[in-house]
Amino acid sequence: IEQPTFPKITEMCVKMIRRVNDEEGIKKLVNETFQKLWFTPTPHHDKEAMTRKILNITDVVAACRDTGYDWFEQLLQNLLKSEEDASYKPVKKACTQLVDNLVEHILKYEESLSDSDNKGVNSGRLVACITTLFLFSKIRPQLMVKHAMTMQPYLTTKCSTQNDFMVICNVAKILELVVPLMEHPSETFLATIEEDLMKLIIKYGMTVVQHCVSCLGAVVNKVTQNYKFVWSCFNRYYGALSKLKSQHQEDPNSTILTANKPALLRSLFTVGALCRHFDFDQEDFKGNSKVNIKDKVLELLMYFTKHSDEEVQTKAIIGLGFAFIQHPSLMFEQEVKTLYNSILSDKNCSVNLKIQVLKNLQTYLQEEDTRMQQADRDWKKVAKQEDLKEMGDISSGMSSSIMQLYLKQVLEAFFHTQSSVRHFALNVIALTLNQGLIHPVQCVPYLIAMGTDPEPSMRNKADQQLVEIDKKYAGFIHMKAVAGMKMSYQVQQAINTCPKDPVRGFRHDESSSALCSHLYSMIRGNRQHRRAFLISLLNLFDDTAKTEVNMLLYIADNLACFPYQTQEEPLFIMHHIDITLSVSGSNLLQSFKESMVKDKKKERKPSSDEETESDSNSGSESESEEEASKPRRLRKRVDSDSDSDEENDINAVMKCLPENSAPLIEFANVSQGILLLLMLKQHLKNLCGFSDSKIQKYSPSESAKVYDKAINRKTGVHFHPKQTLDFLRSDMANSKITEEVKRSIVKQYLDFKLLMEHLDPDEEEEDGEVSASTNARNKAITSLLGGGSPKNNAAETEDDESDGEDRGGGTSGVRRR
Repeated sequence: IEQPTFPKITEMCVKMIRRVNDEEGIKKLVNETFQKLWFTPTPHHDKEAMTRKILNITDVVAACRDTGYDWFEQLLQNLLKSEEDASYKPVKKACTQLVDNLVEHILKYEESLSDSDNKGVNSGRLVACITTLFLFSKIRPQLMVKHAMTMQPYLTTKCSTQNDFMVICNVAKILELVVPLMEHPSETFLATIEEDLMKLIIKYGMTVVQHCVSCLGAVVNKVTQNYKFVWSCFNRYYGALSKLKSQHQEDPNSTILTANKPALLRSLFTVGALCRHFDFDQEDFKGNSKVNIKDKVLELLMYFTKHSDEEVQTKAIIGLGFAFIQHPSLMFEQEVKTLYNSILSDKNCSVNLKIQVLKNLQTYLQEEDTRMQQADRDWKKVAKQEDLKEMGDISSGMSSSIMQLYLKQVLEAFFHTQSSVRHFALNVIALTLNQGLIHPVQCVPYLIAMGTDPEPSMRNKADQQLVEIDKKYAGFIHMKAVAGMKMSYQVQQAINTCPKDPVRGFRHDESSSALCSHLYSMIRGNRQHRRAFLISLLNLFDDTAKTEVNMLLYIADNLACFPYQTQEEPLFIMHHIDITLSVSGSNLLQSFKESMVKDKKKERKPSSDEETESDSNSGSESESEEEASKPRRLRKRVDSDSDSDEENDINAVMKCLPENSAPLIEFANVSQGILLLLMLKQHLKNLCGFSDSKIQKYSPSESAKVYDKAINRKTGVHFHPKQTLDFLRSDMANSKITEEVKRSIVKQYLDFKLLMEHLDPDEEEEDGEVSASTNARNKAITSLLGGGSPKNNAAETEDDESDGEDRGGGTSGVRRR
């Protein structure tokens, strides 16, 4: 029996079995494979085949120790359900064989544990066998009824290793499921179990206490009704807590409390665990006493949540979480609401306390879900006698009210640096949505934000929730898409460990995919929704939107890296970039001009003249400013003098700058949006290989089929807006403006001015003039985007190349009228 199975086979089985919840075809294949491999009856005489099967199953279970066993439960449920109505039930027969043989193997492993050479191996195999038996017990506890008395002695295992503790916990979980199903179990057997469990509760740590109290709950509540036994245990720990509270009230700094800290921690946890499984306000426990036990326990535990020691606070909160499962109405108490919400919303509060509050909510929802499922099963059995479904609905109403109380603070926990906090917050929200306890639309932006989390498991979970919402409520995702994008930026800000580095909107890996790719892929299928979403994002770049620069960079990153599939998608964006540029660019230049100081000699001129700006100039500005504001195409074109002309222009504007540098900073700040749009358009053009004529010809009102061709993406094209990154890294908005910075901003202003003059070339100009205009525009863009001339991509089709239109590398004009 010690012959090991091949590691390769185990590895293959693990990979296959994890696909048990995949799409229907794969799911069917997995079910069929494991039915043949594990769940087909083995001939009784073929002991070798059965041993191989047992070793294979337990190896796979052992390999999945850290990742969970949901797959095994799902597989077993699928197979047993498929033969519910069949007369011949091979899977059920195979399960009976497997359980019986697993018990035999457990006894053999136990005998061999005395052999010191193989102790470690056999101890691991023993744990794997007992874990596998527990998994069978979860799905079909009847299979283990005849073996319950065989399992009971394992509760007395001497614990020295982690494996020993796992044996005890799994045996307790098996007995919890199996003992209530036994017909007329002997009193000696039951008394022995109760005593064994009590000894374990008194002696060992949290995990053992939790499982043993749970097992004791099932045995006492469903079988023995030995309430006095439990009541004496409860009073032991409750009395210890009361005494410790009195001592702390008298002298918070007493050394007695420090010495008794282990007893305090154990009492807090055990009182809570006992309250989870037993309602001590029943007469069976407290007799005729009028004392309200649950309120007394609440008062005690709440007192220790205000303790100065964080470990004591944590155990008190764990105890509260247990008590709330038995009495959910306690969560409506004002002091509990204040405690939970303050821990969740306080940024300076301990991470451990935040996680514990979220764990409490998660455990409560999981227990409620289990109760609801059980009530549903019971109702189906006795539907004609009483309406158990109604009982479930009352319970569901309680859960819904509770989650409404804490929902906002749980959602806000997404904006936390620690991934563990975000993980538990997401678990709580997923459970809340799956149980239909809240209106899903309020969670959509937060789920979009969590879809950008660095950890793949959290991304996938958030994305899956969005898919489920989209199936049930079409349009919800689109409705909250922009709010979700903004919120995802806030999550990324919270996660960003290096505040000096700007937050970026794509993954820093080989894929360079947009962080909000999944959101876009959900919206892109509906043309109307997609366009509305893209326009909303581009509107954030408008100078009137006052969006912060880093958020604009984040959105531009996403727009640059979204998974576009057809030509229409990037062309639509470029078309609207041109429209935004023509409006925002003009506003930007106008506000800068208005901030410039006029020549003192000309100050007596009428103010109306001062404000007039045109190519011919009214004479209200100084000669130097007049020269600087002329379109460059009207000046003498002497190539050798072009650099000096530019220098003269800069000097001319520098003379007109106001002493207060605020308008300059405002210009530098607002111009980042336009710079990003220019860069984005250039990036999309290079990425998709579009010519200027292709972009210029595009009309959003054209039939969808015209631009339905797939995009031919170029490789190695990356979005790197250098100017904006430099602006953010240097923190220009808050730093002192030097002469050099002023000159660079003035140069940027002049480049913008030139670009705006040539943004939409006049159709009536001669060919040569159009070419000069294009060259001027290209020069301005090259300068604005920080170097390297824009790539002059070849046109995509022969039609494009032969249309004779401007094919320069810069931004094309707004579609000519």
